Amino acid sequence: MAPTANDMDRFETFMPRLKAIAYRLLGSASDAEDAVQDTFLRWQAAETDRIEVPEAWLTKVLTNLCLNQLTSARARRETYVGQWLPEPLLAGDPMLGPADTVEQRESVSYAMLRLMERLSPDERVVYVLREAFDYPHRKIAKILDITEAGCQQIFHRAKKHMADGRSRTEIDEAAARRIVEEFLAAATSGRTEPLVRLLTDDAVSIGDGGGKVPARTKAFEGAVAVAKFMRGLFKPGKAKRLIVGGSPEVYISSANHAPAVLVVLDGRVIGVMCLDITAEGITAVLNQANPDKLERATRRWEASDHGEPLFNAF
Repeated sequence: MAPTANDMDRFETFMPRLKAIAYRLLGSASDAEDAVQDTFLRWQAAETDRIEVPEAWLTKVLTNLCLNQLTSARARRETYVGQWLPEPLLAGDPMLGPADTVEQRESVSYAMLRLMERLSPDERVVYVLREAFDYPHRKIAKILDITEAGCQQIFHRAKKHMADGRSRTEIDEAAARRIVEEFLAAATSGRTEPLVRLLTDDAVSIGDGGGKVPARTKAFEGAVAVAKFMRGLFKPGKAKRLIVGGSPEVYISSANHAPAVLVVLDGRVIGVMCLDITAEGITAVLNQANPDKLERATRRWEASDHGEPLFNAF
């Protein structure tokens, strides 16, 4: 049965929230779009006049689709070339969803999305719906077809896993931006010492090239190793310009509600560097360079007023 105009309008009302949920669950904007599209197809095929609470019905369908994707994603990651990182979203992207509370902003931060990879599919669903969207355990339990007590246990377990991976104190966005500026100044100074001072002793640097662009398959570990890599990364060189096809522009922007470094060539985003910044220092430098995961960022960048670059890399 073809959907009525009212059916379409009702789905459109819930679509922004569905996309925000799917992105947090999957860490991929393109996969989130596919999940929401599949949810719409099921909405089209359903007898919508019998659905008493459309939001609950749609969330349950979407969640089950995402659970299936999360399960298969674990198998795909085993064959993924190099390190896997989430797809970054630039400032203003509606898929970032609600950002009224600290919990909502943190739930979509690049560092937290990476941490959520350690959760089981059920733990990730419960954590996202509860922490980011304030769903009561009673509703989450119905979505997952489990008891309310079981849902609470899963949530406490997920919270513990997340806390174990993130025990340091965070700082506000203004201070984080200043540290990003200091980081770039240090990285282009040609010296490792200024960078080491900004990094924690156990800092890591991870790059995701997806097999499409050069990226180290293992993380750099430790402040000195990360600092040396960053110094080399920003060191000018003809060979680098030949590899990327020019001299990219470097900007400080925002990705996933935090300051980030964007590398842009001919209007195309070719790299997003997200820094995990805490009061103790920079704990991680997460570099997304896989072109498949930067298409949405490029479209957002093209539509934004981004000002002048800080400098040209290489």
